[in-house]
Amino acid sequence: MGGSQAAFCFMSEAQSQGNKQSSIAGLTLGAIGVVYGDIGTSVLYSIKEVFGSGHVAFTPDNVYGILSLFFWTLTFIVSLKYVTLVLRADNNGEGGLVAMLALASSSVRDKPRLRRILLVVGIFGTCLFYGDGVITPAISVLSAVEGLEVVSPTFKRFVIPITLLILLCLFAVQKRGTGGIGKFFGPITLVWFIAIALLGVYHIVDHPEILWAVSPHYAAMFIWDQPFTAFIILGAVVLCVTGAEALYADMGHFGKKPIRLAWFYVVMPCLTLNYFGQGALLLAEPEAVKNPFYNMAPDWALIPLVILATAATVIASQALITGAFSVTKQVIQLGFLPRLQILHTSENETGQIYMPLVNWGLFVAIVLAVVMFKTSSNLAAAYGIAVCTDMLITTILTFYVIRYAWKYPLWLCISATSVFFVVDLAFWSSNMLKLADGGWFPLVIGGMILVLMLTWRDGRALLHHKTRNEAMDLASFLEALFMAPPTRVEGTAVFLTSEDGIVPNAMLHNLKHNKVMHAQNLFVTVRHHEVPWIANDKRIEFTDLGGNCWQVMIHYGFKDDPDVPFALSLLRGQVGEINPMNTSYFLSRDSIVPTVGGGMAQWREKLFAQMYLNASAAADFLNLPSNSVVEMGSKIEI
Repeated sequence: MGGSQAAFCFMSEAQSQGNKQSSIAGLTLGAIGVVYGDIGTSVLYSIKEVFGSGHVAFTPDNVYGILSLFFWTLTFIVSLKYVTLVLRADNNGEGGLVAMLALASSSVRDKPRLRRILLVVGIFGTCLFYGDGVITPAISVLSAVEGLEVVSPTFKRFVIPITLLILLCLFAVQKRGTGGIGKFFGPITLVWFIAIALLGVYHIVDHPEILWAVSPHYAAMFIWDQPFTAFIILGAVVLCVTGAEALYADMGHFGKKPIRLAWFYVVMPCLTLNYFGQGALLLAEPEAVKNPFYNMAPDWALIPLVILATAATVIASQALITGAFSVTKQVIQLGFLPRLQILHTSENETGQIYMPLVNWGLFVAIVLAVVMFKTSSNLAAAYGIAVCTDMLITTILTFYVIRYAWKYPLWLCISATSVFFVVDLAFWSSNMLKLADGGWFPLVIGGMILVLMLTWRDGRALLHHKTRNEAMDLASFLEALFMAPPTRVEGTAVFLTSEDGIVPNAMLHNLKHNKVMHAQNLFVTVRHHEVPWIANDKRIEFTDLGGNCWQVMIHYGFKDDPDVPFALSLLRGQVGEINPMNTSYFLSRDSIVPTVGGGMAQWREKLFAQMYLNASAAADFLNLPSNSVVEMGSKIEI
């Protein structure tokens, strides 16, 4: 009997260990598809842009120097900064610039001025994410389709139409969700990495001496001999790490270990082999510099490689589009954008969402980028500024996290981030030289979104101030009301209000026009916090106001899906019987009226009023049953 139990325990432990290993393997494969799609397709254009810039003389020494710069840029920025340091700065297991911003701002809550500055800096970085989101699909898909020009020059006139058609199909299928095809992302991208590694090995075998470029002294000598040239081409070298932010942004989906395993065991070795293979090809055939990636392939493999590259760039673009939906939702819940329509594309995965306005807004901007810039080389001039600015902002926020949240000594915080800051600043400064050549494009997109976000934040603050000043105290109002109570009717009334402790306009209108009060009344305020998730046991707080009235506060993190009816069900047995069949939800539908001499410039007040008017219905955002919602309007001057 004891032996059987021991064998059973051993089998259970072995099975558990096997399941764990299988889970890690699955997550690692998923990370390869989603996290590394962008950085994995950088091989299509990075080397080409460095030598195609015209700043670097084509010599063997320069080839070795550039390859060494590529290898150590990957090592320093991705391996050391993101994989080793930044992945540690998780916000309850979540990553990304929004999570980092929430963590940094909450760590300096006792320093309000510094907190405001960090919020603006972090939100600007988030806005630049959208600029990056426009350039990445455009340059990736365009550079993949440009492989047709290598097959035959006659295909050149078809490159832009085919690119636009692929992008249209990609954005058109977003509303159907990616659950069905998402399981193929990892395997396809893994095939891509294997293919680019084999292409690299194919040429390295002919010139194995190219592997000496791993030595940092080649990069150092290149910088020492040609400091001005080295500074200028940093703007092109940084293309090899575009997508590094995705490492951190997708941490909550895959976890730190799978992301690190995927990088060190698959992605970095394959990227290194391909870049060094391109270098070996250039040593043998300098004329291949026009498109070194596609010139690596034998003639028979060109068309399959174009198809595989296109699939890889579509997957990379898909990951970025999904990220744009997720980031927008988080920014809305942090209070920097109005409510937008959010559709769930999966019954099982709450994170799979579709936002029509974001989807088609991105598509229009991407089409504009493709038509304006026409080639991946021209787009490369626009690429990099948004990426480098986000990298710089991440380094700055990391300092405040490890200093004020983790309480590390000042000398350690400075030494841990200053080197990264100097390197990021060098890349950023080099990219600023491309400002007139197209770098302005993502900055304009980011700047426009920043204006919208700050206008919404400041407008909400004005609205809050106005509401507070003109509102009546809820407890005092109820006390006076119960002295001559109105007729009470059966059922529960839920009054949604943005501020706790004040009388909702919807209640005043209900009493004025209907002259009744429900048997039970809940005054509900929804609060969003700078943490990703809030557990159900901390979801809700309530205060008894007497007369079967309760003040209720519902708490959500910036990645939670608000669901007021479900949250109120947690109060069952504590605030009387809440029957969904006889519960009505009362909302105030305010109309904003801009006034001269208010708290913002007139054009910003008008912009805020328009944003407020076009915000999606609060009922949908809070998941209220449509047949139980009563909206009552009012005008508010700001």
